[in-house]
Amino acid sequence: MPNEEHYRKLERMYASAPINDFFQPVMRVSEGQAVVTTQVRRDFFHAANAVHGALYLKMLDDAAFFAVNSLVADVFVLTVSLNAYLVRPVSEGEVKAVGRVVHRSRRLYVAESQLVDSGGREIARGSGTFVPSDIPLSPEIGYA
Repeated sequence: MPNEEHYRKLERMYASAPINDFFQPVMRVSEGQAVVTTQVRRDFFHAANAVHGALYLKMLDDAAFFAVNSLVADVFVLTVSLNAYLVRPVSEGEVKAVGRVVHRSRRLYVAESQLVDSGGREIARGSGTFVPSDIPLSPEIGYA
């Protein structure tokens, strides 16, 4: 049975992370899935006037990570590896990353994520492996 309280706490934890003061993303978590959106801004651009890959990687990782943490209710998970394919530039509109858990075992999770532009075109794709940590989900890390 889905745990709506856990999902909302994860969303609040995500929003409280200092890095998100800059990127200003919005996240929605559900069972085995997370969706992250943000508006493209000029201060995300590299010298060729398109969004820097740092945003692509952050959003792919965030979506996959929180998809996994939606299934782990007691501890913070850790990203072990992240593979990404950046397939198209973007310079305007909204970008959305959708992460989904595709495999889980007792200590290892695999999640995939896709980043799309405002027109629904894929601009990046990623996959990662994640493991539970020893860090409890608690108010001290924003899980409240």
